[in-house]
Amino acid sequence: MNVKTLTGEAPVIIAHRGASGERPEHTLAAYQLGIEQGADYIEPDLVLTKDGVLVARHENEIGETTDVADRPEFAARRTSKIIDGQEYSGWFTEDFTLAELKTLRARERLPELRAANMQYDGRFEVPTFEEVLQLLSAHADKSGKRIGVYPETKHPSHFKALGLSHGGQLLKLLKKYGYEGKDDPVFIQSFEVGNLQALNKQTEIRLVQLVGGEGGPPDLADRSFASMLTADGLKEIATYADGIGPPKDLVISRNAIGQLNTATGLVDAAHKIGLTVHPWTFRRENHFLPTDFKSGIDPRESGDLAGEVRAFIAAGVDGLFSDNPREAVSAAKR
Repeated sequence: MNVKTLTGEAPVIIAHRGASGERPEHTLAAYQLGIEQGADYIEPDLVLTKDGVLVARHENEIGETTDVADRPEFAARRTSKIIDGQEYSGWFTEDFTLAELKTLRARERLPELRAANMQYDGRFEVPTFEEVLQLLSAHADKSGKRIGVYPETKHPSHFKALGLSHGGQLLKLLKKYGYEGKDDPVFIQSFEVGNLQALNKQTEIRLVQLVGGEGGPPDLADRSFASMLTADGLKEIATYADGIGPPKDLVISRNAIGQLNTATGLVDAAHKIGLTVHPWTFRRENHFLPTDFKSGIDPRESGDLAGEVRAFIAAGVDGLFSDNPREAVSAAKR
């Protein structure tokens, strides 16, 4: 395969929330399976508990991903909050101590698409970030192979306003487990700008600016993601970050009937100023695939994920996030 990455090396595969296509996301079981399936990195999204411990959850609202709604002792914790300008209702990690959170059990977040994963509901705890790093360390000791970690700081401004902070604890734990420099297999990512700029002054770890298809960074009301992806915007990102993480449609758009179009030029523009590009998220279910890679009309069935991955590799991406590392690795590394 013709590789057009920034370094000329094969693109990296990031196990998105672990192998979350086959196990409930952000569990040690999902991360372990991602490692076994050949991922180069595993991705924990990080939020904080009431007592300031970093834990792995996609969001601080945990009604969808744990059994908290079925726990009468926590019924009174249900509330509504404004986070990044939007109202959410449910149960939030910052209202639970770690000890309380450890009594909960994870659930499949997409049961309508991944019914097979529901057999694992109730089996796994919510892991701390340190437990994730311990898993990686144990794997390295046993196999001699070091797997990277790709944490995302979720809603850092929200947590900072509560007197809780990602930064110091995150860097301390990464250093403890040997992830502290630009040559180590670690990236820190965020949709916010300010916390990446602060981290840039504190660490040599590579940083990735996440961008969305619409809206803008939650901490900068006067800035849009679209403006950040212009030539000048990318140059500004390059002053504090090493790469960007866009939704995959910003790398290769889709036409009116959902088929892949030609590349948008974003990868070339980012590479021109030295930024890597790691798009998200590659999933095997028909529901998520471009029309020309679907296997049929059932949204739950698996389509041609490998074909989609190869199309993006041909566009020059430096890595990609996938719920299905086995298929992504097979497509990217052959």
